[in-house]
Amino acid sequence: MRLGVLDIGSNTGHLLVVDAHGGSAPLPAFSYKEPLRLAEHLDAAGDVSPTGIAALTEFTAQAVRVAEEKGCEEMLSFATSAVRDAGNAEAVLTHVERETGVRIEVLPGEDEARLTFLAVRRWFGWSAGRLAVFDIGGGSLEIAAGTNERPDVAWSLPLGAARLARADFSEQPDEERLRQIRRRIRAEIARDAGHLLRAGTTHRASATSKTFRSLARICGAAPSGEGQLVPRSLPLPDLRDWIPKLVAMSPEELAALPGVSPSRTHQIVPGALVAEACMDIFDLPELEICPWALREGVILERIDKLSVNDES
Repeated sequence: MRLGVLDIGSNTGHLLVVDAHGGSAPLPAFSYKEPLRLAEHLDAAGDVSPTGIAALTEFTAQAVRVAEEKGCEEMLSFATSAVRDAGNAEAVLTHVERETGVRIEVLPGEDEARLTFLAVRRWFGWSAGRLAVFDIGGGSLEIAAGTNERPDVAWSLPLGAARLARADFSEQPDEERLRQIRRRIRAEIARDAGHLLRAGTTHRASATSKTFRSLARICGAAPSGEGQLVPRSLPLPDLRDWIPKLVAMSPEELAALPGVSPSRTHQIVPGALVAEACMDIFDLPELEICPWALREGVILERIDKLSVNDES
């Protein structure tokens, strides 16, 4: 069947149209996305601003039209941390539903980590052994690990690249301020690190989504044009070497780096600090980049449910 997956992230609204069948990988058919930047459209009270609500509503309405034009039988719609953490989340979603007819479900952080883990597990397979997965989004960091398709541990932290950029990088931080930010990030991750560390040896560690892909590209990974099947990784020594350079760069210099979108230059340094902290705290010399992430996890879970229903 043809499915539409509407992903309202903290940075981007993305409709992915796929051909999905039990026993086969989801085949992307069309992609429509816009930079909503909801994590940056929050007022002092933590509510999504009228500008953000209008952008979300307009994007959702257009996504419905695209899904219809592309022949989608069903559209799965979900929102992550920017909407999840907003004080007016229910009012925002009610407004969008009234204007577009689409009810966007808020995905809890643990489910976000769990579904991303499912996608990465299916990509690497059982040979990955005990798998650890890290995902830096715009609003949150998801961590999950386990030996099966459902992780043993999965949690979410408010350490997204856009969130940190908005809170801590509106101005270039000096050395002492950068040290404070770095210390706070590490303390937040380390607080619950034992969830993963106590469960046993990690045989494979993977990272997914835009921030990690951009950092890997900066550190020398193959460009996206070479295809999904080319192995890519983010080595910790290379990332450490790059962080001081990234801190010293202007937005124009950052935008000129390979793999960096001009709209996300302000997120590169905070994202790099979170990535480095994850690798340090969990003693990981490198992270393998997985091209599948949350959207694929949502699709795979839906395919699994359809297959069960067909069998019954």
